[in-house]
Amino acid sequence: MSRIGKLPINVPAGVTITVKDALVTVKGPKGVLTQEINPNVVVTVEDGICHVTRQNDEKQSRSFHGLYRSLISNMVVGVSEGYKKTMELVGVGYRVSNQGQTLEFALGYTHNIFMSLPDIIKIETKSERNQNPVLILECCDKQLIGQVCAKIRSFRKPEPYKGKGVKFAGEVLRRKAGKSAGK
Repeated sequence: MSRIGKLPINVPAGVTITVKDALVTVKGPKGVLTQEINPNVVVTVEDGICHVTRQNDEKQSRSFHGLYRSLISNMVVGVSEGYKKTMELVGVGYRVSNQGQTLEFALGYTHNIFMSLPDIIKIETKSERNQNPVLILECCDKQLIGQVCAKIRSFRKPEPYKGKGVKFAGEVLRRKAGKSAGK
């Protein structure tokens, strides 16, 4: 039995889970999320508790059991509390600004980078004097916000010598020593 798959999911007040055919829909105050599931996995909701079970013990079913339980759990947390990621731009002249759902990055390249984001993501940028520019992203979909953050980070990954680049707030970077002096 899957250790993760057999754990029940507590459904908070204001969140509803509906299962129709192979589609699980989770509605809450922050939004609506849907997930298509494998027919070998069964989702049942009773008295505010959601259980995920599998129909057989095939290898494929066992691997899907824990996966879908985690996905549904992330959906419940997303529509009730939401997910928030904070990113920092470290480097001289590095800036970020937003016009609606479009982000504009100045990351030391010859041109600015423009990125448009889906409407489900809420964006906030902060640029204070003598502090690194900060980008705050909020969303109910954990997978989408993680994918967007990975894309933003790929524009300029933090380098190990000076630590310049786009990083998550509170992230500890592994730093390297520079060249040692000659004789």
